[in-house]
Amino acid sequence: MAFERITQKDWYKILGAKPSDSPAELKRKYQKLALLYHPDKQEADVPAGEVEERVQRFIEIDQAWKILGNEETKKEYDLQQREENLTNEWPLHAQINLEEMSWNEDEQCYTLSCRCGGNYTVFKSETKDVSLVCCDTCSLVIEILQ
Repeated sequence: MAFERITQKDWYKILGAKPSDSPAELKRKYQKLALLYHPDKQEADVPAGEVEERVQRFIEIDQAWKILGNEETKKEYDLQQREENLTNEWPLHAQINLEEMSWNEDEQCYTLSCRCGGNYTVFKSETKDVSLVCCDTCSLVIEILQ
């Protein structure tokens, strides 16, 4: 299932969850909210405007679960959130092609020295998923160009 880059919503906030919650905790939070907002569970005397709000809330809860309840889409969403946070919080030091980094065969990773003396490290398994890498000792970030 392809994951679309959706940045305007915080799916964890919608479920009242945290990225560190276990899959079981995420499911429990989803089920609790889904029961609370499910259109079939609404009382008959609820005003029409409120019914529409509750239906929209249920749709958001369902979308959040579709992303966070699937291991693969959750991982992609978490990476996207991490990249967004890095971009917003830390200065972008440089844009680098992977080929410009040094390859370490023993550790199966690419490295690049930071001006502070630390290192930027990208493991071979991460090269397709990661575009922003933080220095291991300071707050500088590089962007890996694909």
